[in-house]
Amino acid sequence: MHSFVRNLITEWRRLDLPFEDGTIVVAVSGGADSVSLLLAIHDLTQRKKLGHRIVAAHFDHGLRSAESDADAEFVRDLTTNLGVELSIKRGKVSMKGNLEQNARDERYVFLTETAKNLDAFAVLTGHTINDQAETFLLNLIRGSGVAGLAGMRTVRPLGVEEWRSGGVGESEDAPLLPPSSTPPLLIRPLLTWAKRADTEAFCHAMNIVYRRDSMNDDTLYKRVQIRKVLLPMLADMNPNIIETLANTAALMQASVENSKNSNQIEISDELILSEVKDLPVSELNLLIRAWLKRHRGTTRALQLKHIDAVSRLILSTKSGRAAELPGGGRVVKSAGKLVYEEN
Repeated sequence: MHSFVRNLITEWRRLDLPFEDGTIVVAVSGGADSVSLLLAIHDLTQRKKLGHRIVAAHFDHGLRSAESDADAEFVRDLTTNLGVELSIKRGKVSMKGNLEQNARDERYVFLTETAKNLDAFAVLTGHTINDQAETFLLNLIRGSGVAGLAGMRTVRPLGVEEWRSGGVGESEDAPLLPPSSTPPLLIRPLLTWAKRADTEAFCHAMNIVYRRDSMNDDTLYKRVQIRKVLLPMLADMNPNIIETLANTAALMQASVENSKNSNQIEISDELILSEVKDLPVSELNLLIRAWLKRHRGTTRALQLKHIDAVSRLILSTKSGRAAELPGGGRVVKSAGKLVYEEN
């Protein structure tokens, strides 16, 4: 058994995931990370280490014309050779606003729909340590709070945020999931142990020539700037910068969880100023973030400046003011309370 496959099954055990009698959707773009994940999962099923139905899922954004077509054809050929089922869809991504986020939103809606249609218990993605480090820096530069700096979680419910946020989401125009439905899990089984170099090496060992996305070399995109420019500069000062940033994100995740467990303030539809204005700044900011997430369904795109704007409404002696938020919402101060409104 290749060490990459061995590490994956070890992580599977650590996460206490089921080993059989379910359906798994594996997101496959054609790049090294997702291809290595599919190859390793397939290897484990062949060795009878996993007894799940495996379905690959490929979303064609259609952003790179012939190159996108070639990616889809590659995934078709790969899954055919492996004998793995494939769900594929070509979408149309909005060019308005943040193209990267729009593409991600469409992809996750597709993955959520696929998992629901197949009654899958999980969607697997090939995010690595590198992705976690890049996400940490991206959120740091945006001015995100502690939750943003916590980065991506290895396991979280998929579906609720994707359906709820209408294209601006911590994770994604579609109806809410029925209250009785249980969303599948989003699992990133490579996130804590595999680097990009590991996924590329495993593909080479399996004689698979994976696809390369030309958009990953376009420094017009912030994540590419971080990957191609900022991280190499930081590596000159700390050769282990990828692991360092990923570990810092893990510490932030622990901090967020501790705050959730210790924060006993009940979050209601409205914030009564007299009840919250004397809270310490750190607690007040956590409360505001949680309150906004309750109304918006997500904290994505919220920056520290937005939290500060709401905080100033609470601490100001004047009424009738509002704080505008990304995505069209706003917080209005009136009659001694804060109310959330959708524009």
